[in-house]
Amino acid sequence: MKTIKQILAISAISLMSFTTNAQNQEEIIKKHIEAIGGKEAWNKVKSMRSEATMKANGAEIKLTFIQIDKKAMRQNISLMGMEGYSILTEKEGWSYMPFQGQTKPEPMTADDVKNGQDGLSLKDEFLTYKELGKKLDFLGKDDMDGTECYKFKMTNKNGQETTYYLDASSYLTIKQSSKVKANGKEMEASTMYSNYKKLPEGIVYPMTVGGGWGDTEFTKVEVNPVIDEKEFKVTE
Repeated sequence: MKTIKQILAISAISLMSFTTNAQNQEEIIKKHIEAIGGKEAWNKVKSMRSEATMKANGAEIKLTFIQIDKKAMRQNISLMGMEGYSILTEKEGWSYMPFQGQTKPEPMTADDVKNGQDGLSLKDEFLTYKELGKKLDFLGKDDMDGTECYKFKMTNKNGQETTYYLDASSYLTIKQSSKVKANGKEMEASTMYSNYKKLPEGIVYPMTVGGGWGDTEFTKVEVNPVIDEKEFKVTE
């Protein structure tokens, strides 16, 4: 049976370990936010319009992203001479993908709209996780293809978990992975971030985003452009 002194010693060690982890977590997050341009610069971002090119299966896809922070987003897709799009707002979502056989815009399911709400925020997840009610767990260090990383798990209100890997040298996010459902099966989807660039507005943005679909190269990023809300209306 453990003595009172042993119990107190174990408790003290556990408390010290918890405190150290909490301090490490806050310090890493602080340095990450500084690395992406700082909280003040990101708080000034209210809208964004960007253009990108993605190559997949030998085809070149032109993409345009239009977004008003916490309110609405639209993605235009140009492929094989056809124009498609997806729209998500606080209340509804639509998609029109003629290259996938769709002949008219179709509404997103209620679950898809609900699960996509966090994506309406333009800000980095480490700036918004508290206000969005997410739980953050620091998982220590990990090695990712030879790069030492800090590993965090973020869990949203719906229980969906996303793991982030922050480069231990630059404090920039180089990978995130989460479990998603596709065709009734759960699978892990990963996204890679690289080629970070500091924009005139002071924020630092990844100009290359990669995944199982291929690499997306951003060619133009506008911060705080004037956006007509008609952009988020369904068109054919």
